[in-house]
Amino acid sequence: MKLAYVTLSGRGAIDALLAGVVARLEAEGLRLAGTVQTNIDRDDRPLCDMDLRLLPDGPTVRISIDRGAEARGCRLDAEALERSVIWTAQALDRAEFLVVNKFGKQEAEGRGLAGTIAEALARDLPVLVGVNGLNLPPFLEFAGGLAEALPPEPEAVLRWCRAARVPARAA
Repeated sequence: MKLAYVTLSGRGAIDALLAGVVARLEAEGLRLAGTVQTNIDRDDRPLCDMDLRLLPDGPTVRISIDRGAEARGCRLDAEALERSVIWTAQALDRAEFLVVNKFGKQEAEGRGLAGTIAEALARDLPVLVGVNGLNLPPFLEFAGGLAEALPPEPEAVLRWCRAARVPARAA
């Protein structure tokens, strides 16, 4: 089982790191399934909009709900996330690697992409996951001690991804 995670402080830092890694892996011809998040700042809102790019060639899906300038609390569009989960699970058939932008609250509760991560691992696909500090304990419990922590540096993450690539699927 090849499961690794990266954690990094700062708003959008993990997303930017994983987006850069994914761009390089795609350029190298790696067949990816998964999600990459983009946060779009707005001048009229204190919180950003959140979009998921569905790999390899799926749409970009808005997963945040605009609740107004004064709104607080959860802004996740759970229905949009679940549609993204279905797309990602179906993309595993064509993939040799899974990238999940975030092991978040949904995954910590056994929803979201948690099942897709488990399915990819059952298929012997390497999995790379972004995890923030808040959700690190539930992720480590989910991983059962089998996840490898990677330094939050693009070259280190790329080295792991290249080494984890299953040779039989690389052709």
